[in-house]
Amino acid sequence: MLKRLFDLLFSALVLFFFLPFGFVITLIILVTSKGGAFYTQERIGKNGKPFGLLKFRTMRQDSDKLGKLTVGMRDPRITKVGYFLRKYKLDEFPQFINVLKGEMSVVGPRPEVKEYTDLYTDEQREVLTVKPGITDYASIEYFDENRLLGESDNPKETYIKEIMPAKIQLNRKYFESPSLSKDLDIIRLTFLKMVKR
Repeated sequence: MLKRLFDLLFSALVLFFFLPFGFVITLIILVTSKGGAFYTQERIGKNGKPFGLLKFRTMRQDSDKLGKLTVGMRDPRITKVGYFLRKYKLDEFPQFINVLKGEMSVVGPRPEVKEYTDLYTDEQREVLTVKPGITDYASIEYFDENRLLGESDNPKETYIKEIMPAKIQLNRKYFESPSLSKDLDIIRLTFLKMVKR
């Protein structure tokens, strides 16, 4: 109950202060590339329930038909504005709307697409027993995930065999003793990562 109250208050504040910047970002996206300003992708949430994850659109229209993974900043599907938004994680801000809707928490394991949750072992499926989040220990550790995938000869295999299992292990570390103070520390560390960019 306390976590949900925190999610609501924190998300409402972020969206309120981010609104002017969000409006500018929306206009820039609409002016510089064809398609809408927002992108919705089906992700798997708590108890395996799918939901539409919101982001600012950073890729050209219908780019997801060519694959779910983005391969570093050299991925030709990413727009010029998209490079900037992705670099500073600004494309993630619409997800605070997902939090207000109760589909996500501010802190929790990042939601995956069904293609990858279908590969989870029974042990790994523990991450689906809680609400997914905007940030977590794995998001901080793999802040440059796109760059790592861009350096791989086989990005999909690298993600499935190396990155995904490592991220799930970090999520399980969080489950051991979740607390509001831990959430605040994760938010602080995420903010510092963004500022250092």
